[in-house]
Amino acid sequence: MAANFWTSSHCKQLLDQEDVDKVPQADSDRGITPEEFRLVKIHMSFHIWRLAQQVKVRQRVIATAVTYFRRVYTRKSMTEYDPRLVAPTCLYLASKVEESTVQARLLVFYIKKMCASDEKYRFEIKDILEMEMKLLEALDYYLVVYHPYRPLLQGIVNDTYKMDLILIHPPYMIALACIYIASVLKDKDTTLWFEELRVDMNIVKNISMEILDFYDTYKIDPQRGLPEDKIAPVMNKLPSKA
Repeated sequence: MAANFWTSSHCKQLLDQEDVDKVPQADSDRGITPEEFRLVKIHMSFHIWRLAQQVKVRQRVIATAVTYFRRVYTRKSMTEYDPRLVAPTCLYLASKVEESTVQARLLVFYIKKMCASDEKYRFEIKDILEMEMKLLEALDYYLVVYHPYRPLLQGIVNDTYKMDLILIHPPYMIALACIYIASVLKDKDTTLWFEELRVDMNIVKNISMEILDFYDTYKIDPQRGLPEDKIAPVMNKLPSKA
């Protein structure tokens, strides 16, 4: 791992919002809109989280997996890289990078158990192993990810991985935005504390508003994710086992 965030590949790969939101041409040709593109990423982030609960990995592994998943789709299309397969493969890869390895056969077992009624989610071990090599190339073998954990506020921080913030902002700014939200909700005056940090409060407040807007817009069930009637039509636009 790089000595610090500022010299890491993560820092060098931060993107502008418009680059993250851009729908790949192949997906656009299939009728995927920017909002639908966003919905798929939210849905599959929940899928990674639910699968991770089954195989019992640390939260850091989940966060790294979701970051890989979202980063892949700034470079590849969902038409080319089936998100149903990319999601568990990202978890598999992240578990190895974060030294908490989960066997591919275990992922396959739980995917079949969780998604028994949907054959599009059924994969074999070889599918995950083959996709792993494709993901490594898509990620340019840059696998180090810094996270806004450790300080506090795990609940709010976890929710930021349902968005693309980790691809756009340094982890410490996301952490500060979470602290700012918590201080407002708890009616705590943190003005002097933030002034001492000498951070750009406009950025902190903008990130905070993005998080709050996400809560207000999607109103996601924390256990079930997006409603089936909202995500199913979008997923049906994507080919399976691409």
